[in-house]
Amino acid sequence: MRFVIVGGDAAGMSAASRAKRKMPQAEVTVFEQGYDVSYSACGMPYTIADPQRSIQELVVREARVFREKQGLDVQLGCRVEGLDPASRRIFGTTTEGLTFEREYDRLLLATGASAVRPELPGFDLPGVEVLKSLEHGRRIKDYLARNRVHRAILVGMGYISLEMAESLRELGIQVAMVKPRPDLLPWMDRSLAEKVQEELEEKGVELYPGRSIRRIESRAGQLHLVCDEGELSGEFIIVGTGVQPNSQLAANAGLELGPSGAIDVDRHLQSSDPKVYAAGDCADAYHVVTGHKTWIPLALWANRSGRAAGDNACGGNARVQGVAGTSVFRVMGLEVATTGINEEEALEHGFDPAVVSIESRSRAHAHPDAKTIRVSMTGDRSSGRLLGAQMVGGEGVAHRINAAAVALHAGMDVESFSQTDLAYAPPFGPVWDPLLTAANQVVKKLET
Repeated sequence: MRFVIVGGDAAGMSAASRAKRKMPQAEVTVFEQGYDVSYSACGMPYTIADPQRSIQELVVREARVFREKQGLDVQLGCRVEGLDPASRRIFGTTTEGLTFEREYDRLLLATGASAVRPELPGFDLPGVEVLKSLEHGRRIKDYLARNRVHRAILVGMGYISLEMAESLRELGIQVAMVKPRPDLLPWMDRSLAEKVQEELEEKGVELYPGRSIRRIESRAGQLHLVCDEGELSGEFIIVGTGVQPNSQLAANAGLELGPSGAIDVDRHLQSSDPKVYAAGDCADAYHVVTGHKTWIPLALWANRSGRAAGDNACGGNARVQGVAGTSVFRVMGLEVATTGINEEEALEHGFDPAVVSIESRSRAHAHPDAKTIRVSMTGDRSSGRLLGAQMVGGEGVAHRINAAAVALHAGMDVESFSQTDLAYAPPFGPVWDPLLTAANQVVKKLET
């Protein structure tokens, strides 16, 4: 059996390893357009913050290890540019300009996502970077090491930009953050988002939301971000305006795409062509709360969906449940987490949401060094079902959100969740855990 995989990061290498383990006699070939496979992209902002650490530390396993230990045929510097489902062939070009093609019995598209660069003048200038791949991380780290950067501008205020704001401040660099939309973290409860904004401003980060960006200019050794509302200048600019699924290869081959432009797959990761699977950031998924297709590019889903696709390509019947959109990130001294859907999304999907926001503590009353934890929780009035939760706090948020995520996967209602037996000890939380306090308040609101 010839199993060909396009893309050698989380989903692709998970699929390759799983397929070879399940069917050792299979011919498993991975084509990766770059020269890095199996690395921790999420660790890049924190590694950039430490001049003593190398980006190379984030590599989990090099290509040669996959070749030597597992017998996988990993082809680096090979960009797949065409797919013909009728003849079951892929076509491409190497970085040296040579062409190649390969036949397959089963194909997995694990082409990931790419950073969005605004199509505006100057966004391709030296000193203007994005952060998505390990190579991007190398370029940023190298630029900061070779240049005297006093002030950096971050275009966008998403996860990557917020994490990079912390990293740059740790390096003693002034940071200005700019975005066209008016609100910081627009998906988050406003009372929680305000605390994140306060934390950024207290740590010296300048925030400029609602700016109409026109271009970037290079003058007198500095980069100038030109907006209708004025200019911002610095020696370095990082663009973090989001990512988009790399689904063009599939689209050109006539495969169906989902509503977000990602490759449409079923719960077995099969595309509209049963011989072609797709997994990771290039493919969509089912949302466990709404039951509808969604596109939420996160690391765990990439690994999990890749593993399932590799299993199924070798005759398995792995069925993936889907995603709840659970995520957590750090903003200076705050932990920020979310799972499920918010009030606006609930309304869009036909729910009747009841939302509460509460304030609690990370440790028991009178226990020293407790931090404030704020929780926003959403339930459905008609069914009583738990729909989502958001948390912001100085500690104890990152792993607490997992309890709500498990409840969402189990389809629990808010009252059942409020009765769960969560652990208690004074150094770790109050008797009534912040999530339970929020759930109790939602229950009251559902009863009115």
